[in-house]
Amino acid sequence: MTAAIAESLRTGEHLLVQAGTGTGKSLGYLSPALTVDGPVVISTATLALQSQLVDHDLPRLAEAVKPLLGREPTYAVLKGRHHYLCVAKLEHAGDAEEEPAGLFDATVAETGPAKTKTVWIGEAGRLGKQFDRLRDWAAKTDTGDRDELDPGVDDVIWRQVSMPARECVGASRCPYGQECFAEASRARAREADLVVTNHSLLAVDMMAGRQIVPPHKLLIIDEAHELADRVSSATQAELTAEAVDRTARASRSYIEPEDHASLQEAADALTLGLVETPAGRLQTGLPTVLHEACTLIDGATSRALRQIGEIKADDPDPVRKQQAKATLTELNTTAQRLLAAADYDVAWVEHEPRRALVVAPLSVAGLLAEKLYEERTVVATSATLTLGGTFEPVARSLGLIAKTPPAPDAAAKAAAGTLPAKAVKPPAEHNELPWTSLDVGSPFDYAKQGILYVAAHLPRPAASGLPDAAAEELLTLIEALGGRTLGLFSSRRAAQQAAELVRMKTDYTVLLQGDEALPLLVRKFRADKASCLFGVMSLWQGVDVPGDACQLVVIDRLPFPRPDEPLAAARSAAVDDAGGSGFASVSVPIAAVRLAQGVGRLIRSTSDKGVVAVLDSRLETARGYGSFLRKSLPPFWYTTKREVALGALKRLSAD
Repeated sequence: MTAAIAESLRTGEHLLVQAGTGTGKSLGYLSPALTVDGPVVISTATLALQSQLVDHDLPRLAEAVKPLLGREPTYAVLKGRHHYLCVAKLEHAGDAEEEPAGLFDATVAETGPAKTKTVWIGEAGRLGKQFDRLRDWAAKTDTGDRDELDPGVDDVIWRQVSMPARECVGASRCPYGQECFAEASRARAREADLVVTNHSLLAVDMMAGRQIVPPHKLLIIDEAHELADRVSSATQAELTAEAVDRTARASRSYIEPEDHASLQEAADALTLGLVETPAGRLQTGLPTVLHEACTLIDGATSRALRQIGEIKADDPDPVRKQQAKATLTELNTTAQRLLAAADYDVAWVEHEPRRALVVAPLSVAGLLAEKLYEERTVVATSATLTLGGTFEPVARSLGLIAKTPPAPDAAAKAAAGTLPAKAVKPPAEHNELPWTSLDVGSPFDYAKQGILYVAAHLPRPAASGLPDAAAEELLTLIEALGGRTLGLFSSRRAAQQAAELVRMKTDYTVLLQGDEALPLLVRKFRADKASCLFGVMSLWQGVDVPGDACQLVVIDRLPFPRPDEPLAAARSAAVDDAGGSGFASVSVPIAAVRLAQGVGRLIRSTSDKGVVAVLDSRLETARGYGSFLRKSLPPFWYTTKREVALGALKRLSAD
């Protein structure tokens, strides 16, 4: 991996590297990064990996290479502005204009005309104590980084003292610009050899014309299988009645009374439209009630923005004025985007967790092709980059391959499993950008350490929840091992049904996601071998329990996107309309990534042993995609024989 990155730096070719758990991939990419003249940027998807790099890997590496380089390399973390304390907002937190409903009153009318959240006096007192503790911390902190505030504070408190980038007036026009923690973090990043950031900020930087992340020659994207989804989230926008109402309050001092009334009228119209429109994708454009609401928002915000005009350094309150202008601009842009109803956008209505009108791009591959690779070499790495035995599905999602490339003979053979994927270098004439790939394998002997058991005798899953036959299979597997089971479920309902069944039929401790904070549940699971941990999608990636505390991973069904997932459904329909198969091109790759991540929870060290049990017979019986999904998984010893799996679990139980 290190040699391949060095070669990519020499040639300028972008590189995809699949590096399984336990390969030490962070040191594999950090080492060659230190040979680059100028800063190198590393982007991660999760805070856990960011912390691992900054707290463990980078300090060890910097100390180790100091004798070779003659100096100790420097590194810095770069986060979005909202992660840092804003001194300007801290000075005004709790002011009437800033939080009109009264943050520390006995009741808080948080959501405007749509609904009201009540905070009892005891809750208000708890928040008040948090705010006092935050003020004490603000007087001592050197960084203003929220992650260094221990214990932390509720989001409702942090919002009062942090500044989203879109609302920031800029250091030159802010009375507290010289004290800005976010600006200080950027200054440190500009001086560092290695800058660690996250996919969301990387997406914002791309869309902002590379104005946030320091200029660099090498970008390393770890957890690269998450990048497209994070970019989709960053380019997504929404309208809520609460946001329109808040914006009306924030801008009241700077606009005419009739325009303030127009904003409130627009909020009421949006409330009505969202109540009358069922949740789901809007396939034929905006319904009349939502079209009228967006038209009102567009008109009211446009007039308000003209009145506010340009914000000058000598304005009496530039910070609040900028906040009002920023939120007005965001509403205006989103309303116009929804009214335009472009073919490349998807719109839908949400009713939970709050009513919202949402719009997102149909695909971000084109955006990535245009913005991600220019004037820098990109190395994308993850434990899950090959799907069906080839890098092409992920390369296509990252904008490295044109949408409908002719299939070269070598790539076709790799997809069929007759040629190792790592030997395939896609011909340049079929690529939008020059790239190559490498699978460095794994230190684990999957065929000897684990069994992949597919319960092919079970009926094909149909109704939501956990079918009776699958529930009985789950119980039998758990009893054969005696606990030590991580259950990954496709729905909250299925996880709850499984928990109720195991609690009723056995004496094992059952830990259910949502009952307590996830880190606490994982600690309990790790400490108690006679326990089971059940949960939904966030557990498929977020659990690392090496050793014999987790020797059985059960997956209730193949994790295809649900039909009511608006983006996946729209992308699938677009492929169908173009004459392809939306299911094969969209749903199957999504399921492959999710399944590989879930299966990867089992073997976390070279001494781990266990069984992955998939209670969905389609992984064995489905023609075409069943084989594709299996090729996307680590090479476990494979069986559909129930007695083989139960025998292995009983032997593990006896160890």
